[in-house]
Amino acid sequence: LDASTIAKIFTGAITTWNDPAIAALNPKAQLPDTAITPVHRSDDSGTTKNFSDYLFQTAKADWAIEKPADTFPFQTGEGAQGTSGVVDAVKNGTGTIGYADASKAGKLGVAKIKVGNKFIGYTPEAAAAVVAESKAVEGRAKTDMAININRTTTDATHYPIVLVSYLIGCNEYAKAGVADLVKPYFTYILSPEGQAVAASSAGSAPLDATLAEQATAIVSNIK
Repeated sequence: LDASTIAKIFTGAITTWNDPAIAALNPKAQLPDTAITPVHRSDDSGTTKNFSDYLFQTAKADWAIEKPADTFPFQTGEGAQGTSGVVDAVKNGTGTIGYADASKAGKLGVAKIKVGNKFIGYTPEAAAAVVAESKAVEGRAKTDMAININRTTTDATHYPIVLVSYLIGCNEYAKAGVADLVKPYFTYILSPEGQAVAASSAGSAPLDATLAEQATAIVSNIK
């Protein structure tokens, strides 16, 4: 699928799986005339905000919203509570499609996304690559590594529908001993060992090594 087609599916502009727009992207597929049921989060969710941000940046004509938010912006399809609710609704429905954390998709079929002139699937490497190549948010302090994800990349080694999880701490703690707990905790999470544990236990994509080094340097100055 490409961004425009995804947007049209989730806004209800495309209603069957054999729609010409989907068929054009999948010329070798035998597509049924089954009705599409798009499933979205009914609760406020960072997953929704990131999914919406991708469509807002790449398919504005078809995703006509003021700005991305944690609330799904359209009264279409079927709502489900939490990631597990979305996954269950997609599994148990007919003609369903949803969005969820890759680590929770399980054995569900996952659409490849058009990036540039190619269709790519999610991989940890492709997720890490788009984060590594994205620019920092302007106007932040040097100790603030907030990132503007480049959703409009045309580099087919980058997967643009990603969500970044942030560690937030103080530069300096007033209470004695707190920094001695925070610094090693943060340092471990940013280490290759910590990143490997996060990948195996939570399905996270490990940070690019350069980004991890930059973050570790910031953590080293916590007092």
